[in-house]
Amino acid sequence: MVDLSAGLSPAALDAIEDLERRVVAADGGRLKLEWNTLRHRSGHDVEDILWWDGERLLGFLGIYTHSAPTIELAGMVDPDARRRGIGTALLDAALRVCREREHSSILLVVPRPSVAGRSLAQRRGGTLDHSEHALQLPGAPTEVPADPGVTIRAATAADQSAVRELMRSGFGWEPPLDAAHDPDTLVVERDGRPIGTLRLSHDGDRVGVYGFAIHPDHQGRGIGRDVLHRVCREALAGGATAVHLEVATDNDRALNLYTSLGFRPVMTEDYYELSDR
Repeated sequence: MVDLSAGLSPAALDAIEDLERRVVAADGGRLKLEWNTLRHRSGHDVEDILWWDGERLLGFLGIYTHSAPTIELAGMVDPDARRRGIGTALLDAALRVCREREHSSILLVVPRPSVAGRSLAQRRGGTLDHSEHALQLPGAPTEVPADPGVTIRAATAADQSAVRELMRSGFGWEPPLDAAHDPDTLVVERDGRPIGTLRLSHDGDRVGVYGFAIHPDHQGRGIGRDVLHRVCREALAGGATAVHLEVATDNDRALNLYTSLGFRPVMTEDYYELSDR
């Protein structure tokens, strides 16, 4: 049966983690479940759709906004329970929830090897919007020269306007004011002036890098490579066993930067735009 969840209990999180293990064991690769987000749901709105068979979780679909105008949907179905309409039921329920929320688009994240996921997206009229490589740094980053004029610090309330402008120049949209002052957001400065930003996500011994942007006026000088090297080195020194990030498959410049530091592809994911009508 379908369960519309506003907040996830410890038991539900355990069930999702167990389902993830079963799916990855069968399919390989990884799933974009955003565990840090799942563990800190607001509890005010429906953000997750679960399919239970008694006490056993057979399907899950998460709704993610990341303070962006685009809603992302990502989930999984138990390998032994496929072809039973569970994925369709989860997606239909999620789209009904999305219909009540302000958004510019809805994207279903499908691991490229998933024939069933691609078929589900296409049956719902989905069109491929873009694709991303999921990358992981399994060990220490390659050493690079450090720019003594570049510093990295935690963002403060006074940085909100600068962070929003950096996100606009890097990604074409501005986060809400409260999201621009996230405790995990960092500001990159050169000679005391903000020129970049990124956000870190901590999930146990894994650290994710998101929203990494260097202002176009300062690109091509090795600053991005220097910053990412420092962030990865500090994360690993702090106990992380791996650092991961995502990059659009057509962004050769960023992909070359990441792989030059030692990042390696884990999975390619396709983002299908869906209509909630």
